[in-house]
Amino acid sequence: MSVDLKAAGVDPRAAGVDLSVESADRRRLYWALADSWNVVRRTLTHYQRQPVLIVWQLGFPIVSVLLYAYVFGGAMEVPGSEDGATYRDFLMPGMFVMTMAFGLMNTATSVVHDATKGVIDRFRSMPMAPSAVVAGRAVTDLLVACAELVILALTALAMGWRPDGEPLAMAGAFGLILLLRFCLIWAGVWLGLLVPSPEAAGGLYALVFPFTMISSIFVATSSMPGWLGTLAAWNPISSTGAAARELFGYPVAGDGSWIQDHAVVMAVVWPLVLTAVFLPLAVRRFQGLSR
Repeated sequence: MSVDLKAAGVDPRAAGVDLSVESADRRRLYWALADSWNVVRRTLTHYQRQPVLIVWQLGFPIVSVLLYAYVFGGAMEVPGSEDGATYRDFLMPGMFVMTMAFGLMNTATSVVHDATKGVIDRFRSMPMAPSAVVAGRAVTDLLVACAELVILALTALAMGWRPDGEPLAMAGAFGLILLLRFCLIWAGVWLGLLVPSPEAAGGLYALVFPFTMISSIFVATSSMPGWLGTLAAWNPISSTGAAARELFGYPVAGDGSWIQDHAVVMAVVWPLVLTAVFLPLAVRRFQGLSR
């Protein structure tokens, strides 16, 4: 029960009550962070009680690395092979990026699952910060992405992959990869709120698959036909992949195009642009639910 201190003849400042705008903003920020953390805990608890969900999510990247490195790797030739570089050196940064790209499917599927089961509507009916649901999803997916990268990196090291970059540069490469995942989270949230069912969310694979294949993840764009190589070079995934290879110490000679010569810059610009597009779309779609 709230009490009107002024009506009771009590000076709020004398009672120790902070009525400043800054105090109200701090309280809103505190509860937004607390509510977001509760959403994160809820999802992590689901993973703990149903480990098969996280086992598949973390196991798929390992299977993909082993498949492409050992099954297809012997038939691949990449730029730099004359200097002793192997297809594994070329592949691993691309596999890191591909895992982040396919994470869009995991985000969309989780969101549509919560939406169709009424979980999101229940959250919206509770006295919690409106931003907590989507912010909690973003934090959870970033935590899972970090786990995926750790597992992938350990698998690559066990396979003999040895990056030659400086420690700070390699940390920057992982940062750019996670930045790409962050922007794709909002695309996944938006798509998850658009599709009507988890079964329909599976159809998003038809969108994600060509998006990852028409890129420089598995082969250099210079080996593609001219028009396809240009399209692949301007794929945001290609920019992040090329930037990661450069920072890991395995730069691949490009075709001299501007987009390839500025891969590190574009690995920052593309995710910021995509976030600026999909974050407002996801928030607006979330706010428009059940109206």
